[in-house]
Amino acid sequence: MPPDIDPQRALPAELRFLLERYPREVWPAHANLGAVARFWLQRHAMFRELGGMLAGGLAAFLERGLPPAELQAWLAPRLRFFLLQLHEHHQVEDQHYFPVFRAAEPRLARGFALLESDHEAIHHALGLVAGAASELLAGLQGTADTQHPAAERYAAASGTLVRQLARHLDDEEDLIIPLILDRGEERLGI
Repeated sequence: MPPDIDPQRALPAELRFLLERYPREVWPAHANLGAVARFWLQRHAMFRELGGMLAGGLAAFLERGLPPAELQAWLAPRLRFFLLQLHEHHQVEDQHYFPVFRAAEPRLARGFALLESDHEAIHHALGLVAGAASELLAGLQGTADTQHPAAERYAAASGTLVRQLARHLDDEEDLIIPLILDRGEERLGI
């Protein structure tokens, strides 16, 4: 089984040397925050927003009685988009960006190994969410006796994924954005 992502973890001190030089509050105005870094941050913001939306839609069903057909019509395309985009995003990072960043700053190699391990855990969680979502969508065709337990199982799987993803996105940004600010996108070759 893939490792779990502790939402309370912090990056080890030896991986925060660039973050200390370039804390989050300087990122928006930094001259080296180029198109790639801005796009990366936008994608991460989208994943955070979609994760929250998906949780909110399910809460509307469980707490306020959103009709099952409305939940199904609303949930299926958003969840499909979220899972596909997240999977593709991690593939690009693992195959292209992480090797470039690891070569540019070998002192961060342990951090990129951590992020790759996170990807394994997240992809395992993605599979659990997809399975729970399939069960939920099938259960929505039944009665409240089948709908609510399936919704609760989906909520648990989705909640785990969103918590893991939040920690991972923060750690990834704290490693990568300061490196980009330090070296510049052109010099890094991205």
